[in-house]
Amino acid sequence: MKPSPVYQRIADDLRRKITDGTFPPGAQIPTEADLIDRYEVKSRATVRQGLAMLVNEGLIEARRPKGYFVIEHRRLVYRPQAEFRKKPPEVDIFTNLVAEEDGRVPSQDIEVSIIEATGLIRERLKLKEGGLAAARRRVRRLDGVAYNINDSHVALELVQGSEWMHPGDVQRGTDTVLSELIGQQLVYGFHELYLRMPTPSEVHRLNLGAGVPVAEHISTSFDADRNPIQVTVNIVPGDRHVIVFETHRETENHELPRIPWGAP
Repeated sequence: MKPSPVYQRIADDLRRKITDGTFPPGAQIPTEADLIDRYEVKSRATVRQGLAMLVNEGLIEARRPKGYFVIEHRRLVYRPQAEFRKKPPEVDIFTNLVAEEDGRVPSQDIEVSIIEATGLIRERLKLKEGGLAAARRRVRRLDGVAYNINDSHVALELVQGSEWMHPGDVQRGTDTVLSELIGQQLVYGFHELYLRMPTPSEVHRLNLGAGVPVAEHISTSFDADRNPIQVTVNIVPGDRHVIVFETHRETENHELPRIPWGAP
């Protein structure tokens, strides 16, 4: 059997030491010079190849000029099913989700724009070809660190001139605004979850390291008449979250709405 390349063996050994706690979260990895001596290699490039593998796996990060450090994952519990959880109107969903995170300060950057709906948004909102949508784009942060993206989309004609278009916090909640505009509540959410690598735009918005995957959570909200009202696209980095679902047994037969784009 052909032996593994030297850089692979270096990466494997360091990975084991990270896994078993020899190098705990936040610890500095030995310097390149130390690793050259430890693994008895002649080329600094070989050591860097091994370190690059661990960077791409999301295990370590480079902090120049200090060196490489084990990434400390302080994961946020992400609950997709919390959308309709009862809460005071002024409490934003993100603030509600992190309320139990001791000592962590939530914040968000908000941009509001008018866009030509993408195929994904157009299909789920039943908009016509070339239809315009209002987009409310958020980057949500904890202690200043970007934790996820939350971009909501609705038909422009529904919210144009309303409080929903305000490019800042809407204290009573954008869902409350939508409910007033349509004259009824949003009562049903259909959730899709896709696991993938991030786009360049998502890497930039979330300041993601190399090799970090994301979960794309698409939530479509319906009114009581089964009309799709809002589509929210959440991008959740895999190194910053644990996704939690809660289930319960239905006690009555509830007919679920037919999803127009053919999802199961």
